[in-house]
Amino acid sequence: MENTSQKKKFIKGMDVSTLLEVERLGGKFYDKDGEERDLLSVLQEYGANAVRLRLWNNPHSRQDGPYGAGNNDLETTLALAKRAHARGMGVLLDLHYSDFWADPDRQVKPKAWADFTGRRLEYAVYDHTLAILRKFQEEDVLPEIVQVGNELVNGLLWPDGKTPNFENIAAFVNAGIHAVRTMDKGIPVMLHLGGRPDARAYREWFDDYFANDGEDFEIIGMSYCPLNGPLSGLARSMRELAAHYGKEIVLAEVSAGFTSEDYASYEKLDPAERKGMAAKPALAKKLEYPMTKKGQADFMRALMQEVARVPDGLGRGFFYWEPGWLPVPGSGWATKASLKYLGDPGPCGNRWANQALFDYDGKPLPALDAIQEF
Repeated sequence: MENTSQKKKFIKGMDVSTLLEVERLGGKFYDKDGEERDLLSVLQEYGANAVRLRLWNNPHSRQDGPYGAGNNDLETTLALAKRAHARGMGVLLDLHYSDFWADPDRQVKPKAWADFTGRRLEYAVYDHTLAILRKFQEEDVLPEIVQVGNELVNGLLWPDGKTPNFENIAAFVNAGIHAVRTMDKGIPVMLHLGGRPDARAYREWFDDYFANDGEDFEIIGMSYCPLNGPLSGLARSMRELAAHYGKEIVLAEVSAGFTSEDYASYEKLDPAERKGMAAKPALAKKLEYPMTKKGQADFMRALMQEVARVPDGLGRGFFYWEPGWLPVPGSGWATKASLKYLGDPGPCGNRWANQALFDYDGKPLPALDAIQEF
């Protein structure tokens, strides 16, 4: 039987969740000719055909204000989805099931669900997912892919759904998948584990999930950056997972640094308030792809080739994580309000701008040429 995955368009996606915040704070983007342009317009010119948009349940505090980092509530995410759809770009909706970042280090229950456990928590996930998708349908921007949970390698909705409690993990994820199927059985579901892209760890997670009656899904979401190790390791993992599960593989979060030059002067923060860069200069010298403009472009060329080489057309593509998160004053990974929610001492600051696809002044980098040429 012919594999239909081979007929599908290769996804060249971009996570632009902070875009409205960056624009509001004065961030500007330019095309290759130096003309100021809308970010989505520039990205599309370089071949981008989809966006990934995170959704937090309620990234606000009545007492302390918004949580920042794009403040991706329903209103914000819908606005971005409308802009993408108006340009003919696909949308991957990334449901975090938290009021702020959900990742391998933290999966904090939403404030409204803080006291929920067991079936009540399952129902909350189902109702929330279905209500969100109905709202997207009303606005005629139903997503092309739905990601149920974010970076699930250590579970979700802690402590109830923290690994190794796969009975609860499967129940919560099932609730989200059931809601997507209720809305539209044709929408593919992605489960994104995040963490290091190691096939053995991924197989253990998925096998435990299925052993606890986890619902089937269509897409395995992975994360990768040069800091995770050689690209050859990712390539082996993608091939092994595709062969074992027969599912499509999408790199839901991809990034690489283009410089180790700091951007403190752009953020205009006191040093005590800055989180600092995610990849330090000392590490940059040890990477397979150096943190230079050329190194970033070479990385993207090699990465796309490896994804496309996954057998049977199961390597569907990638989403570059926050290509336009410029270090504009006021846009950081957290605010005092969100640090309080997470129980994190901080500090804040951008910590990502040296891994964007635009330089600190909003000018496109050679990696975008690599994406366009592929």
